[in-house]
Amino acid sequence: MRIVFMGTPDFSVPVLDALVEAGHEIAAVYCQPPRPAGRGKKDRPTPVQARAEALGLEVRHPVSLKSAAAQADFAALGADVAVVVAYGLILPQPVLAAPRHGCLNIHASLLPRWRGAAPIHRAVMAGDPETGICIMQMEAGLDTGPVLLSEATPIGPQETTGDLHDRLSRIGARLIVEALADLPDLTAEPQREEGVTYAAKIDKAEARIDWTRPAAEVDRQIRGLSPFPGAWCEIAGQRVKLLASRPVQAQGKPGVVLDDMLTIGCGEGAVQVLRLQRAGKGPQDSTTFLRGMPLPAGSRL
Repeated sequence: MRIVFMGTPDFSVPVLDALVEAGHEIAAVYCQPPRPAGRGKKDRPTPVQARAEALGLEVRHPVSLKSAAAQADFAALGADVAVVVAYGLILPQPVLAAPRHGCLNIHASLLPRWRGAAPIHRAVMAGDPETGICIMQMEAGLDTGPVLLSEATPIGPQETTGDLHDRLSRIGARLIVEALADLPDLTAEPQREEGVTYAAKIDKAEARIDWTRPAAEVDRQIRGLSPFPGAWCEIAGQRVKLLASRPVQAQGKPGVVLDDMLTIGCGEGAVQVLRLQRAGKGPQDSTTFLRGMPLPAGSRL
C-alpha cells in the first residue's frame, strides 16, 4: 500500500521499520518538528525523523494541520492509508478523510480503557493486570473509533512503564502489518460504551512520593513513572528518582529505611527500592547506590 506514516517518539520507530520491511511504499513521514535539547539547546530531530532520514524517506513536520494548505499537501500524497502512532497533533476531518482507507491509529491500551495521552503509565499506576494494543479506525473523537484488531499482554508484577513501552511497541509493529495485509476482510468493531477511562497526561506534581500511602500504591507509582518523569523523593537533601521497586512484607514508619537493603516503610506495608538515579548521574541498582550514599536503618527519606 501507499502509506503516510505519522509518528514522533521512540515508540513509533519499530512501526515505521516494520512497514518498510513489509514492502509498503511510504509516501511521506509526518512527525513533530525538531526542538531544543541537550546542554547546548540545539534543535534535535525526533526519533522518527532521524530514522526516516536514515531510510531515505521524505519527512514533513508541520506545526499544525489546520490550514487548508497543509491539508491540501497531505491529500496530494494520494495515500491508500495513513498509519498514526504517537504523532502528537490533532488530525482535522479533511486529513482523516483524505486516504482511501482513512487513518489507522496504533493505540497502547485495550480500548475503551485508557483513551488519551498516557495509557501505558496509567495502566501500570492503576495496577491493571493486563493491557495491549488496538488498531483503531480514527474518527473525530478522542480514541473513540472502531477497533480492527487488538492483542492483550499481561503486566508483570515488577514491570515498569519503560519495559511495557518497548513490548507494546513491538506488538503494535507486528499488528499493523497484519491489519494492512487483511484490511479488506477486517470488520471494524465499535467500542463498548461501558468501561471508558481516560489516561490524562502525566503531571509532574504526581511524581513526588508520599510514603504515607499503602506500599502497593507507592510501588505502582514508582514503576508507572519509570523511566520518565521518574517518581522521586529527597534523600539527604538531594532529589533522587526511584526507578524500580517491589512491595515486601515489612512494617515501619512511613519514609523510614528499615534495613540495609533499602526497604522503606509506607503507610501500609513497605517497598524495597531496586534502582535509583541521582541528579546528573545514570541509573544505579540499590547496592551500587548505597555504596556511594549509605542509608543505615532509621534514616528518613
